[in-house]
Amino acid sequence: MSSAILAARLLRRAATASASSSSPLSALARRALHLGRAPVPLPRRLPAAASSPAAAARRFLASQSPASSSKDSADENLRRVIESEIECVVQSEESLADKHIELPDDFPFEVIDNPGDQSITLKREFAGETIKAAVYTNFDTEEDLNEDDGSDNDKESFKPAIQMVVTVEKTEGPILEFDCNFNDDELAIESLRVLNRDNLDAENVYEGPPFSDLDESLQKALHRYLEARGIKHSLHDWLYEYMMRKDEKEYVVWLKNMKEFIGN
Repeated sequence: MSSAILAARLLRRAATASASSSSPLSALARRALHLGRAPVPLPRRLPAAASSPAAAARRFLASQSPASSSKDSADENLRRVIESEIECVVQSEESLADKHIELPDDFPFEVIDNPGDQSITLKREFAGETIKAAVYTNFDTEEDLNEDDGSDNDKESFKPAIQMVVTVEKTEGPILEFDCNFNDDELAIESLRVLNRDNLDAENVYEGPPFSDLDESLQKALHRYLEARGIKHSLHDWLYEYMMRKDEKEYVVWLKNMKEFIGN
């Protein structure tokens, strides 16, 4: 998918999505992936209705009209809109249908990608440790789009950030969990927690200071620690392409499921 097409699609989707951006996943939701439970989905909400008295009057009058009171008419209209959206997404992606996404050199991870999940997991064994990286498709598009001044050059270079939660686990003892924000410039560590493996859902546990408040030498050492386990910047381009492809596939399935429900 070209960057221009990606930017245009996300701009179009953002225009019909809620004005509020996707908030970071809660600690419990993130840990749910490693406990075998599905992560909390982020809903696409319709924009809030206008609150002016005139708008309220128009809605009242519309609710009394025969056309709006017809269930069949409303259902048929929704079905047509869904079909149009499916066609639009499929057409924008059909040129990439047979394109193979090349793995980075010396890629050490097993890729766990379950249809219907909003995330994938990269997993590997490393010197007696189990490394898992849960990568999420819920890109922070609103923040990225707000930073875009709308120029063609910006659209051409547009790439949303990727959210990643990395855990490092040994056969016994605590588990390290890193919240990371992955963009085409750097892999940024947002926070680090030391979890009790016997009580991952414990509340009111000290989680350490914000990562940016740590001593600079400690921050650099933690970055090197992740790089030694394969979590490094060279993964970005492959992850970006893979996750955008997955997001498109899951979106089309979601639309088709909604269409099937409306048709029954």
